[in-house]
Amino acid sequence: MDNRAEVREFLMTRRARLTPEAAGIPAGTGRRVAGLRRSEVAMLAGVSVEYYAKLERGTIAGASASVLDALSRALQLTDAEHSHLLDLARAADGVPSSGRARRRTVKPGPPRASLQWALEAMTDAVAVVRDQRQDIVVFNDLARAFYAPLIGDGGRTPNLARFQFLDPASHDFYPDWELFAEMCVAVIRAEAGRDPHDKGIQDLVGELSTRSELFRTLWAAHDVRTHGTGTKRFHHPIVGELTLVFEQLAITAEPGQVLLIYTAEPGSPSAERLRLLASWAAARGVPESQES
Repeated sequence: MDNRAEVREFLMTRRARLTPEAAGIPAGTGRRVAGLRRSEVAMLAGVSVEYYAKLERGTIAGASASVLDALSRALQLTDAEHSHLLDLARAADGVPSSGRARRRTVKPGPPRASLQWALEAMTDAVAVVRDQRQDIVVFNDLARAFYAPLIGDGGRTPNLARFQFLDPASHDFYPDWELFAEMCVAVIRAEAGRDPHDKGIQDLVGELSTRSELFRTLWAAHDVRTHGTGTKRFHHPIVGELTLVFEQLAITAEPGQVLLIYTAEPGSPSAERLRLLASWAAARGVPESQES
């Protein structure tokens, strides 16, 4: 990915969405842009117009931490957006992003047995390991049953983004499909900023951009976000509506991989339906996940 283009488009989209009113400056008359002018961002950040224009052209290499922090405050960036800007700056400087170790260039083998055992020990929760390319590389038994619409015939490693944008079944599985689509793209955008040279991410973005007009539109928005915790709704073909809370935990032994755990509020209808799904899976038997 072209770092200069990424920086330019990210800063331009952030500037365009921030109104003078939200920034606390007079709008004036004769304004031809919906968002802030470059001169207004420069004023708010305490830098010269010429220097900000240089940054917005994508020349961010060498920018100091204080300048990037001031720019984040001026543009009212979220924590995820601020981290993304720092990642773009590190990439321009040739520094590994977010302190993350350089990843292996070889194709990883099967998941570690100990990691699989840890997930299998979680019997009342949906537990999966997702990598930075949105591949689900490890499941526990309940997750295999839960993600049956995504896994399909098991012909390839299940991928959350491909399911979201290329499989019509995702519209039934995700009642809030549009929200999930926005979140999915924003998470991939953040991952791409952390490691712009990851060929797997580049290939995924290229494939989805070619095959999904909505993905292209959302990708061009340059929105970023990170998962941590939250609540999501699902519609499972076996047990129906599920409202689950999730926690995301980084796996330090495998840079780029995260553990996602979905649980239901104890005593809720969703908790009972998860138990029903576990019983159904145990009685029916679900196929083992494919090795990545």
